[in-house]
Amino acid sequence: MNTEKSRKIYLYLAAIFIAALVVCNLIANKFISIDLGFKTFVISAGVLPYPITFLITDLLSEIYGKKKTARIVWAGFAASIFVLGTLLLAQQFTAIKGSPVDDESFNLVFGNSWRVIFASMGAYLCAQLVDVRIYHFWKQKTHGKYLWLRNNFSTILSQGVDTSLVVMVLFAGLRSNAEILQLIIDGWIFKMLCAFIDTPLLYASTAIIRRKLGLKFAEEVSA
Repeated sequence: MNTEKSRKIYLYLAAIFIAALVVCNLIANKFISIDLGFKTFVISAGVLPYPITFLITDLLSEIYGKKKTARIVWAGFAASIFVLGTLLLAQQFTAIKGSPVDDESFNLVFGNSWRVIFASMGAYLCAQLVDVRIYHFWKQKTHGKYLWLRNNFSTILSQGVDTSLVVMVLFAGLRSNAEILQLIIDGWIFKMLCAFIDTPLLYASTAIIRRKLGLKFAEEVSA
């Protein structure tokens, strides 16, 4: 196995994962509606890149194992804390005259980012760690077979955990229980659809990476 190539792929996947996670937090305040014909989903814009994080954790789990995947999960958590601290620091300074973004605009967009990121971080950790554990549980049970099963089963459950925690923390006391429940349902169903769609991508990605690294079926990088 090409160890240097393995490390590069691991680094690139980690970079995409953390970038997607940070973007999720930054755009989560904007809520949008997406009409898919059979249903109109009302979701946070942060949901759009979020399925990428679960695709990558499943890919990392498949190729690099549980321990190395958990490292990336914790790295994403640290990155989120850094982003939160930077936003809070920026709010302490007054914008100069003629600044393209004044204090009012900045605070309108990022004023409650601490609440969004706090909610996201808690939900993120729970959901991602649940995803990794369930993924490896089914991988062991099926002896590396049925990739589609562990991919979808782990993602569906973990996305349910993530969506429920984020929506409840963000809107508890601000919206009715019926509205909160509807946001959870919309977000969860939308994420499940994304999980089904990304299954072929997971198959293709694992096949390509295994071929590049010279790994056998269900084999993980050992070093």
